[in-house]
Amino acid sequence: MIPLVAVIGAATAAGIGAEHRFNVRAEDLARRLMWIVLWVLMPVVVFLNMRALHLTANVGAGIGFGYAAMAITLAVAWFVGKRVLCLSRHSVGTLMNVSFFGNTGYLGLPFTAALLGFSQVPNAVAYDTLVSTLGLVTVAFSVGAAFGTVGERVRDRVTAFFVRNPPLWATALGLVAPHALAPHWAVEASRGIVVAILPIGFFAVGVTLAAEAEEGAAKFPPPMNAPVAAAIALKLLLPPAIVFALSAIFISVPHAYLTQAAMATGINNLVVAHEYGLDRGLAASAIAWTTAIVAVVGLLLVLL
Repeated sequence: MIPLVAVIGAATAAGIGAEHRFNVRAEDLARRLMWIVLWVLMPVVVFLNMRALHLTANVGAGIGFGYAAMAITLAVAWFVGKRVLCLSRHSVGTLMNVSFFGNTGYLGLPFTAALLGFSQVPNAVAYDTLVSTLGLVTVAFSVGAAFGTVGERVRDRVTAFFVRNPPLWATALGLVAPHALAPHWAVEASRGIVVAILPIGFFAVGVTLAAEAEEGAAKFPPPMNAPVAAAIALKLLLPPAIVFALSAIFISVPHAYLTQAAMATGINNLVVAHEYGLDRGLAASAIAWTTAIVAVVGLLLVLL
């Protein structure tokens, strides 16, 4: 857990320093890195893990609870952003995405292993693959296309959803491809790719935070304004509360589903924000604050 927190802090600091020193060139680098994540790394990871996944009854119950938490959180986030905070359209979409989509891969998996033990990692992987990954390639990209600035007409937004969504196609292929295309060594190697994405993503977070601060759209450390506070509360409190309540009422699910539901805002929200024209400042601030809170809580739980 300590090395994980150290990598996150170092990569974010490097991004902030690069933006202050190189400015536009650092922002261009961050965009290129996000392009590589979206068009190269993510499709490989998604395809291999979808093909290698084995479903069980317990996994199905946890996955169902995860989807229920996702749907309720999205609805509440839309209401809060639209009716309570009166945010602009692209900020409402950002609040929806950062509230439901968590960093269940390259933060959630090592967090679960450190907190609950490696025996819970398969359950964490199932949640990451079937809830977060599918939620990303369907719901998050749909929200980006619907609330972003990629087009005004419905046809333009629908086209953007399919054309700018390579993980969607990787998911579809992973569900129908023969198992021979996802050998064990390749799946294990994909975990290494996931780990490699961690510093890339937080470097981009640092660059975005610094750039938005210079443009007056955000500050570093990110301010605790109403949209950011709403994003933190919605992401860290609502999904795990829903999963816990459903587990208590219907059927008990492994603790890994609770830790995954409570994960910090996913870095790939920044990918969606870049690609579809959502509120980058809010996305980066939500990622930074929720990650810091989860990291501190995780360290305290491990040490205690």
